[in-house]
Amino acid sequence: MTKKNQNMIGCIIQARMGSSRLPGKTLIKLDESRSTLDFVVNQLTFSTLINKTVIATTNLEQDDIIEKNAKTLGIDCFRGSSDDVLDRYYHCAKKFQINTIVRITSDCPLIDPQIVDQVIRKYQSEDYDYVTNTLSRSYPIGTDVEIFSFEILEKTWQKAILPSEREHVTLFIRNKKLNFKLGNLKNSKNLGHLRWTLDRVEDLNLIRKIVVKINKNPILMNDILNLFSLEPELIKINEHITQNEGMLKSLKKDDEFQNLQTD
Repeated sequence: MTKKNQNMIGCIIQARMGSSRLPGKTLIKLDESRSTLDFVVNQLTFSTLINKTVIATTNLEQDDIIEKNAKTLGIDCFRGSSDDVLDRYYHCAKKFQINTIVRITSDCPLIDPQIVDQVIRKYQSEDYDYVTNTLSRSYPIGTDVEIFSFEILEKTWQKAILPSEREHVTLFIRNKKLNFKLGNLKNSKNLGHLRWTLDRVEDLNLIRKIVVKINKNPILMNDILNLFSLEPELIKINEHITQNEGMLKSLKKDDEFQNLQTD
């Protein structure tokens, strides 16, 4: 058994109430009783490889309700910086002694536990520092998974400087600034144009339709694809939305930061 296989695998779910495009989306109801966060946590319970799940939210008062919901769900909650999400992840992993970190964001209520386990297995079986299914996207937006070691997270926490690298936890790793070895899980068919993440009201409308129409637990990617084949008009609900709006805003902050450094 390799060292990677012996390590505790902990999933850290990044969550906050603040959102400029869809405020309060983390706890918005997707059906009569369950919120976005409820769905994320439930879907992840079907992973066969995750040993522990923690919710990492901010120290802001508006996120007190997330800590309260974490307790209701029986999940540990860590609170840290609202802007420096990398710092929040680092201290969360350190506190709970998580050797191997699976990063999931709370805007993926239909995260597929089978895809999560495939990413974990690729990381365990091959010599990678970081594995995801998003480097070259072939999986739908909303099925995003990342995995890396605490050692890699600590190096990133020590070295990352740009605002975008502090806000988007793994951007420094993905930019290969320390020659990390990156792995990408590729789907047999390119489905990167499909979207069931939660960022805008159109996404909410689509996801609510999906969870009502698919009476299954967990809801897997293939279940949604089957639904789309029967009702292709559903795809049109949010297909016009531009991906990575948040990243574009962060990159603008980088420009401002670098201008300040040269003044």
